[in-house]
Amino acid sequence: MLELKIRRISIVGFILMSLMLSQCGVLQTLTNLSRLKFKLNGIESVYVEGISVTGKKRVDDFNMLQIASVVSAVNSGRLRVSLVVNLAAVNPNDGTGGFPQTNAVIKSFPFRLLVDNEQIITGNINAPFDVPGTGQSVVLPISLDFDIFQLAREKGYQHVLNLVTKLAGLNSNSESVAIYARPVVSSIIGDLSYPQEIKIISTSFK
Repeated sequence: MLELKIRRISIVGFILMSLMLSQCGVLQTLTNLSRLKFKLNGIESVYVEGISVTGKKRVDDFNMLQIASVVSAVNSGRLRVSLVVNLAAVNPNDGTGGFPQTNAVIKSFPFRLLVDNEQIITGNINAPFDVPGTGQSVVLPISLDFDIFQLAREKGYQHVLNLVTKLAGLNSNSESVAIYARPVVSSIIGDLSYPQEIKIISTSFK
């Protein structure tokens, strides 16, 4: 009888210990993933109807052939913009500083792209991407292609050109362009979604 009680106590103790270790593992995983940082690492290849807007700030900066091409597109009810957003990510969980080495996989990255607090487009990544636990930044290029014809009709073509040129001229000192994202990170305990959006800018990792 005594042996049976001891055996039951041992089993209960094992279960409790397993639960405690499991909870510690979950908390450690959450802590590690919360240390991921993101930054806008530049925007490149900005085109309006296939025309590069780099170095252009006014309608007068376009030549007659380019203007004719844009006018033709507008008359057809479209005004397409394409660009590449370079998203930098850092996973500081390299095994130093009391944190175990942990790799991360960004499974989904729903985001909103804003210029001067005006939303331009929403999007997501096409496939998961890895962020190794090395403390070194990795860059994910996100290609976007969208139509701003309706925005141009509502606010004017110069307004749209101002927005697009700010995208093309993004630098490390600018906070006029921002991405609001809610990453979903794959982990040993399943997919974890950030509780709220994070703001990502070009001046520093967030």
